[in-house]
Amino acid sequence: MKAFIASIIIVIFGLSARVNSQTDSCSSSLNLQNVNLPFDAASLNCLAVWDAHNYILRYSQTSSNLWTFVLSAPAANSYIAIGFSSNGQMVGSSAIVGWMSPTGGEIKPYYLGGTSPNLVEPNKGSLQVGTNFSLITSQSNRLYLGFQLETNQPLSRLIYSVGPDGLLPVAPNYRLSEHSDKVSTSINYITGQSKLSTESPHSRLRKSHGVLNMLGWGILMIIGVIVARYLKPYDPLWFYLHTCIQSFGLIFGIIGVFCGFVLKNKLNADVSTHKSLGIFILVLGCLQVMALLIRPEKESKVRKYWNWYHHGVGRILIIFAVANVFYGIHLGEKGKGWSAGYGVVIAILFVTAFIFELRLWLRK
Repeated sequence: MKAFIASIIIVIFGLSARVNSQTDSCSSSLNLQNVNLPFDAASLNCLAVWDAHNYILRYSQTSSNLWTFVLSAPAANSYIAIGFSSNGQMVGSSAIVGWMSPTGGEIKPYYLGGTSPNLVEPNKGSLQVGTNFSLITSQSNRLYLGFQLETNQPLSRLIYSVGPDGLLPVAPNYRLSEHSDKVSTSINYITGQSKLSTESPHSRLRKSHGVLNMLGWGILMIIGVIVARYLKPYDPLWFYLHTCIQSFGLIFGIIGVFCGFVLKNKLNADVSTHKSLGIFILVLGCLQVMALLIRPEKESKVRKYWNWYHHGVGRILIIFAVANVFYGIHLGEKGKGWSAGYGVVIAILFVTAFIFELRLWLRK
C-alpha cells in the first residue's frame, strides 16, 4: 500500500514538473539549456503580450544602439513572428520570423510589402539585425525566438502572428504562408507596458472609404439598375428615380475613391490591384454620365446601340464594383462579419431582381 501511494505521489510530481516545464511566464527567469547568451538574461524586461496564444516577450536595451528581444510561444508545427510597424498595420512593416523544421531551426527577416505571398519578401526590410545573437530553439515544448536590433529606439507598434499548422517556409524562396492569427499591439519600452491596439490608425478614414464605396458603387448602383429595368411601366417616374439613385451612387463613389487615395498616401500601403479596380470603376461611372448627356431620342435609329452600350457598361461596372468591395473588405482585414453583411445585402438585391424578372417573363 505504501509503495502504491509513493508511486502515485511520484507520478503527480512528475506530471506537475512536466506541466511547469511546458509553460513560460514572467514570474520565471529565462533559462535556456545549452545556449550561451551574450547578455544578462536577468536584465530582460518581460511582458505577456498575447494571452490568446501565450506569447511572452522579453527585451532590454543591451547598449546605446543595441536592443535584445526574445519571443516565447508554444511549440507547434508553424512559424511565429514579431513585426515592427510604423502605423500598426502589417502591410509595410518588417518582421522577424522563426520556425523549427525537420532539419533544424530557421530565423529570417521579412518585408511585408502587401497581402499576397509574392509581396512578402525574405531577407528584406528596414530592420538592422545584429550579427552577434540569433536564436531559434525549442525547449520544454516552447519555441524561443531571439534576435538583436541595431537601433537607438525600436518602433513601438508591434505585431505578433502565428502561421498555419504544417505550412512552414522552405528553400529556396522561403515563401511565407498567410498567418492563421495575428494581433497588433503597442509597447512602452521605458515603462514596460504593452496593450492591444483596439483601433487601427486612420480608422475613421478607412470606414468612410469602405462605407461610401460599398454604398455608392456596390448598392445604390444595383438598386438604380433594378429600378430602370422593372419600373418602366411607371414612366417617367422610373427615369427620375433611376437618375437620382445613380447620381447619389456616383457622388458617394467619387468621395469614397478620393478617401481611398488619401488613405493610401497616409498608410503608404501597397494596394495596387484594389486601386486599379477602383479607378477602372470610376472611369466606367464617368462614361455612363457622359453617355447620358448624348442620349439619342427614342425614335432615333442609333438608340438601340446606345442602349446596348449603356446596359453593357452598367453591368460591367456592377460586377467589378461588387468584386472590389469584397476585396477591399479582405484588405482591410475586417473579418467575416463585414463580408457576410454585404453578402446578405447582395443576396437580397439578387432575390428581388429575380422576382421582378420572373414577373416580367410571366407577363410576356
